[in-house]
Amino acid sequence: MSDVVNAVRAAMPAVRADLEALVEIPAIAFEGLDHEPVRRGASAVQRLLEEAGAAETRQLVHGAGQPSVYAHFPAPAGQPTVLLYAHQDVQPVGDESLWEQPDPFKVVERDGRLYGRGVADDKAGVMAHVAALRAFGGKPPVGVKLLIEGEEEFGSPTLEGLLRDHRELLAADVVVIADSTNWRTEVPALTTTLRGVVNVYVEVAVLKVAVHSGIFGGPVPDALTALARLVATMHDEHGDVAVEGLVTGKSSDLDYDEAALRHEAGMLPGTEFIGTGRLTERLWSKPTATVLGIDGPGAAESANALQPTARAKVSFRLAAGDSAANALKAVRAHFEANAPWGATVTVTPEGGLGDPCAVDTTGPAYDAAREAFAEAWDGTEPVEIGIGGSIPMIATFQELFPEAAILVTGVEDQYSNPHGPNESLDIAMFERVCVAETLLLQKLRR
Repeated sequence: MSDVVNAVRAAMPAVRADLEALVEIPAIAFEGLDHEPVRRGASAVQRLLEEAGAAETRQLVHGAGQPSVYAHFPAPAGQPTVLLYAHQDVQPVGDESLWEQPDPFKVVERDGRLYGRGVADDKAGVMAHVAALRAFGGKPPVGVKLLIEGEEEFGSPTLEGLLRDHRELLAADVVVIADSTNWRTEVPALTTTLRGVVNVYVEVAVLKVAVHSGIFGGPVPDALTALARLVATMHDEHGDVAVEGLVTGKSSDLDYDEAALRHEAGMLPGTEFIGTGRLTERLWSKPTATVLGIDGPGAAESANALQPTARAKVSFRLAAGDSAANALKAVRAHFEANAPWGATVTVTPEGGLGDPCAVDTTGPAYDAAREAFAEAWDGTEPVEIGIGGSIPMIATFQELFPEAAILVTGVEDQYSNPHGPNESLDIAMFERVCVAETLLLQKLRR
């Protein structure tokens, strides 16, 4: 054990250098953008895995999707096989003026953290896998397969098809999905529940065309006001979601410190929390409803007119125990039943639906993971956490590989700010993650 741990620690300068090189590739899979960097990122990952000693590497593509990188390190006789997942694509940088560095794709170090788009989500996940393989000199004690996706941040639109196409190729006894977070930098975590997601467009129509707000205003409604009243019905007076039929899942014994959550979320002074129950319950095991955007005239260019139609994009996060199909049915029924002033309401799903999932944490693979994380964190036992965000493909892994143990790990912490400006990675914690994964592969040996 000490030999491979020392090997990981000795390799960390090179691992960091390769991580920084990956961050420099702006692999964004969103529609309308140049996807050449996504393909370049896939080739860079493939080279890293070849250099790590993979017996086979190739790029897998389903339909018009972005490439995923597959690699295989064959199992020694009688040993199980582990599938390691991560993704190398990243979110757009957003407003660059909010970044505290000239180029979000050039890593900088400040106060023990690395900053850059994708440095935590999820290129550090990719490099944690590479670090573990390097520690064993390319000959891990168990079989290892890798799947490094190229379009996770775009919603993994073709991943399910790719998994079904290559089900036998990717079959494994244990699946490690390195795309989550730890409870704190000093406290490791295994993610056991993830919320699902349903995004819909809600359109309200009240008039054939826009009409003068002075001449007709009063008895004649406008669509924007009707839409505002409609989306306001999604929550009760406490801020809990009021859509009948959505499920509340099992709550955790952990709880969040209120001051810490305020700081981490960047809440303004005086802003109150919404909803009821423990903060972890509201974050992990209750449904949410969020207005993501509204289509209508902009404030500066708007005319004095009653608008005939208005549309909102609304996102619902779903607790474990619910399903996307059930939630969509409940959401549609809610909006149609609460249409204000007889307005015509149309609900249209946006793209695919994501089911929530709960992970079984019993069995030898989880026992090995708990031991590995505790050793890497100098005796601090990992806690089981939920995630308010969604990784719908985990449910797909559960469906396609029902006999495999699913472990959801991660390289992020409470200050990583994935998807936002100044995304970052704690350097010391990243080394612990790499050590933990190396120890996990060692402990899974029969």
